Amino acid sequence: MSTTLQPVPTQESRIPRRDTAAWKAIVIKYQQPSLGRAIWQLVDTLVPYAALWYLMYLSLSYSYWLTFALAALAGLFLIRIFIIFHDCGHGSFFKSRLANDIVGFITGVLTLTPYYHWRWEHSIHHATAGSLDRRGTGDVWTMTVEEYLKASRWKRFAYRLARNPFVLFGIAPIYLFMIEQRFVSPNASPRERWSVYWMNVAILGVAALLSWAFGILPYILIHITIEMVGGGIGIWMFYVQHQFEDAYWERDENWDYTAAALQGSSFYKLPRILQWFSGNIGFHHIHHLSPRIPNYNLERCHKADPMFQEVKPITLFSSLRSLSLRLWDEQLGRLVGYRHMRQVRKERAQK
Repeated sequence: MSTTLQPVPTQESRIPRRDTAAWKAIVIKYQQPSLGRAIWQLVDTLVPYAALWYLMYLSLSYSYWLTFALAALAGLFLIRIFIIFHDCGHGSFFKSRLANDIVGFITGVLTLTPYYHWRWEHSIHHATAGSLDRRGTGDVWTMTVEEYLKASRWKRFAYRLARNPFVLFGIAPIYLFMIEQRFVSPNASPRERWSVYWMNVAILGVAALLSWAFGILPYILIHITIEMVGGGIGIWMFYVQHQFEDAYWERDENWDYTAAALQGSSFYKLPRILQWFSGNIGFHHIHHLSPRIPNYNLERCHKADPMFQEVKPITLFSSLRSLSLRLWDEQLGRLVGYRHMRQVRKERAQK
C-alpha cells in the first residue's frame, strides 16, 4: 500500500486573513525602543556573563569539571548576548543608531561575529525567507525533493552530512563562529569588509588577554565549551524557527512577505527560563513581520491581536519532530523526510 502523503491545503488558506495595513498599524506601537528596558537587559545579561568568567578563573584551582559546568551556563548567556547583538543589527535595541552600533560591535566581539558584515547578510535573510528562488544566504541549506532526486551522489552525500544533527548542532557552531565569520563574503562592500578585519583584531586582542589570565589551553577549552553550548542551541533555535512541517516556501511569483512571516517563521513556545535566555526570539513570526521590534517587546506585540495568536505554536517537545524533516515537497507544500523521498522515487520507478 502506498504511503504517499496526501496534499494539504494551499499555503494561502493556512494564513490568517488580514491585510498588510492592518498588521502594520498594530506592530508600529511596539517598534519604539525603551532605553530603560535596553539598559536593564544589558545589565542582567553582561554582568552575570562577566561574573561567570571570573568564577571560571577561580574554579581552575579547584576542579575543571566545575569550570566546564560554569562554561556551559555561560553558553546560555551567550545566546542572550547574541539576541542583543541581533537587535542592534536591526537598529531596534536603542533609538540611537550610534548606541546600536557601539553595543553591536561589543556584543559582536563576545559572539565572534562581525557586526556590519553580519547585519548585511541577515538583512538578505529577512528579505528572502521562504523564497525557493532566493535560498542560500543566512538560511539552513534546504533542497526540494525534485532537486535531491536529480542531484549527484556527492551532492546528496554533502546535503545529508550538512543536515546531520551532530554536524548541524555540534560541529557547525564551531565552524560558523570561529572560522567562517573570520572571512569576508566576495560580494561585501568596503564597510562590511572592514568590519570583519577590525572584528578579527578585537577578538585576537581579547583572546590574548584571556589566554594570559587563564592559560592558553584552559582558555581554548573554556571558549570551545561556551561556543558549543551557545552556538549549538542558537543554531537549533534558528533551525526550528524555519524548519517545521507546515513552513512556508514559495517560488518568487507566488511569494508574499506577510505569509512568509506568519507561516514561514514559527512561534516557538518555550518554558519561561528558556524564553528568557533566548531573548524572546521564539516569537519569530512577530520578528519577521517587523524586525524593528526590540526583543523585549515581541511577546507584548504577540498578545496584542488575535491575528498573531492564530499562529499555531511549536512546543519544546513537538519541535523535536523537525529533526526528521529534510526536504521540501513542492507538490504537498510541506517539509518531508528521506523516507517520503524514497517512496516518491520508488513510485516513479514503477511507472
